[in-house]
Amino acid sequence: QVQLVESGGGLVQPGGSLRLSCTASGFTLDYYAIGWFRQAPGKEREGVICMSSDGTTYYSDSVKGRFGISRDNAKNTVYLQMNRLKPEDTAIYYCAADTEGGYYSDFIQALNEYEYDYWGQGTQVTVSS
Repeated sequence: QVQLVESGGGLVQPGGSLRLSCTASGFTLDYYAIGWFRQAPGKEREGVICMSSDGTTYYSDSVKGRFGISRDNAKNTVYLQMNRLKPEDTAIYYCAADTEGGYYSDFIQALNEYEYDYWGQGTQVTVSS
């Protein structure tokens, strides 16, 4: 059974950091592109960051310089490192897998949710003092 499970969410103060994990079961992440998306209350889901199977990383402008993505293939896990968090980063964060590997023309395509086939259930991140 193919499954993605996010963890690591929680409450953090503005300026703080969190690291989210996305662990896959039923398939190997190495060959897939993995994206992180978020959805804030009352807003549409948006793409945040993506790493294609060849290691190319795509960022949305809102997180560039603050968020990073990495893989641990031995653990079949992808991480989202979030630094200098802001209240506007508050959202449910989802990871997703693109089974075609992620050969994107630009970040717009890379962060388009319709490129992705498998989704996790999401983890809440709240940035508040």
